[in-house]
Amino acid sequence: MATTDRYRYPRQATTLALAHALSAAERGLAVIPLSRTKLPALRSPHRDAPEQPGPPCHGECGRFGHGVYDASTDPARIRELFAAAPWATGYGIACGLPPHHLIGVDLDTKSDTDSTAALRELALRHLFTIPPTIVVLTPSGGRHLWLTGPPDVVVPNSAGRLAPGIDIRGAGGYLVGPGSRSAHGVYATAPGTAHLDPAPCPRSLLRLLLPPPRSSRPGGPGSTAGGAHGRGLVQFVLAAHEGQRNTRLFWAACRAYEDGIGPELTEDLVDAAVRTGLTAREARGTITSAARMTTHHPEP
Repeated sequence: MATTDRYRYPRQATTLALAHALSAAERGLAVIPLSRTKLPALRSPHRDAPEQPGPPCHGECGRFGHGVYDASTDPARIRELFAAAPWATGYGIACGLPPHHLIGVDLDTKSDTDSTAALRELALRHLFTIPPTIVVLTPSGGRHLWLTGPPDVVVPNSAGRLAPGIDIRGAGGYLVGPGSRSAHGVYATAPGTAHLDPAPCPRSLLRLLLPPPRSSRPGGPGSTAGGAHGRGLVQFVLAAHEGQRNTRLFWAACRAYEDGIGPELTEDLVDAAVRTGLTAREARGTITSAARMTTHHPEP
């Protein structure tokens, strides 16, 4: 009997998480299974493989284990994902994907800063109001505000850049879905918000979430070295999530140096990397390594 009880809870938690995930998918939200640590439940199939040149695999190999890139709204695929991760106790909702292009505003309570007050101060200073929207309460007492962004805008992930205690979940990131159980408790929709749709992100707030244009470049305000190609490399870095940041930055820097725009694009790549959570020092070190690898020296 004790043995049966020991294994009943994980199965029940997985069943509940799957039910909540399928319900979210019906609303057009792409989901993945999460473990009790709030990390993707399925490990990368490439974790033991030597690092390969080029962009990282986002599921092109046909196997599960690519984090947020496994996210789906297809009920059959979601069931397959959870069947492959019977230890999952929660689910993640991918941000930045159509039709909602979800943006998550994570108001943390782990620091000494009052993140709610910080957001209120930003709203007063920049003249915006958070409209009624879905709010998810976290086990630690924090809150996740769900907003939607324009389809042609890539909002990067960031941690504390907007204000201390405020993290942003954008393209390449995910939010823990309501009904998920972590090691610290259950995520739940705040009373009176479950029936709402994610509200559009106020324009003034959206401007704060995007990388500022670089006005010091010879090409003029907002221009990027290398034109559309350079902007594409920067966007590739901005879409990175934890575990991919250095790899994506290294690949983009290699392409930039191979195409002769490395020195001019360096500051844009550093800015993008910092907005994904790397430090400027880490970003410059990665770019320097890429430059060494791709710069060809004449034979003596």
